[in-house]
Amino acid sequence: MGFYADQVVPRILNAACGARTARPLRRRVCQGLVGEVVEIGFGAGHNVPFYPPGVTAVAAVEPSDVAWRLAGERVRDTRVPVRRAGLDGQSLPFEDGGFDSALSTWTLCTIPDAVAALRELRRVLKPGASLHFLEHGLAPEGDGCVRRRQRRLEPLNMRLLGGCHLTRSAPELLTAAGFTITSLDVFYDVGPKFLCADSLGTAVSR
Repeated sequence: MGFYADQVVPRILNAACGARTARPLRRRVCQGLVGEVVEIGFGAGHNVPFYPPGVTAVAAVEPSDVAWRLAGERVRDTRVPVRRAGLDGQSLPFEDGGFDSALSTWTLCTIPDAVAALRELRRVLKPGASLHFLEHGLAPEGDGCVRRRQRRLEPLNMRLLGGCHLTRSAPELLTAAGFTITSLDVFYDVGPKFLCADSLGTAVSR
């Protein structure tokens, strides 16, 4: 991967994703998770403090050794058993239909084949189980100036942040992968519109 991608990017993302402003969003997206959960793009474990009481175990899918080490204190401090159980969201090492819930936060922007990863989540979820998602991406259709800015800056953003796209649409990816969106809130973070709109919601397999 190279020194920058392997050692520097996970630390940048740890700092960025650990912002206080993200905590209310993490709390929202984790509400309703139950049972055994598969979390793709686990990163440095910033969702761990927000797992609700109904969560009994978490299988963490995270390719970065650095990110997993950064997650160490959060993993040790939680009552929920968390194990690192996979490296690639596009090819999950689990049997069909084994999980009660799934979680993805600011992850689909970076996975090379996001639709393949979502299809894998459908495969390993029990029938009727929910995927909880919080993703950034393409601005709403009416915000053409933001979309143009996103397209201009996306190549640089991908180089700086490990392949992070600015113009993917999480709802479109979910639909393409065979999910039905059951709740969706699209909004900008606090502050001026700049790069991305967030999509927060739940989806179930069709």
